[in-house]
Amino acid sequence: MRGIESLLAEYDDSHGNPVNKLLHWICVPLIMFSLLALLWLVPLPGAPLNGAVLLVIATLIYYLLLSARLAAGMLVVSLLMLGLLLALDRAGAPLLILAAEVFVLAWIGQFVGHYMEGKRPSFLKDIQFLLIGPLWLLADAYRRLGVRY
Repeated sequence: MRGIESLLAEYDDSHGNPVNKLLHWICVPLIMFSLLALLWLVPLPGAPLNGAVLLVIATLIYYLLLSARLAAGMLVVSLLMLGLLLALDRAGAPLLILAAEVFVLAWIGQFVGHYMEGKRPSFLKDIQFLLIGPLWLLADAYRRLGVRY
């Protein structure tokens, strides 16, 4: 398995344009949230979980294999998103419509950014980069805050 530094460096190669970076700061969290919202609606028979919780657990295991500190940060981000989903669900928000609209619009933003960058999205070369995008943002935040990962 490739290390976190290698994965982040490769992801960074196709994200140098400032507008593309800004769009990623906006769209990656929205995509993550909307995907969790869609999976929130998928119950797991015989388990007190839903698809969103299952995805969070699976991705946190992957993140833990790459970097314990980044995994800890993603745990916090994931718990905040799951908490917001719980609140929205209890308030009767139309999660399916909201999630679908945000998902589509955020992906449009991503592709606009890559068009401006002039480079294809990393996940088209390697699907695991769909999971690296959120880590790339978190690693950038850690660097800005002087936190090692």
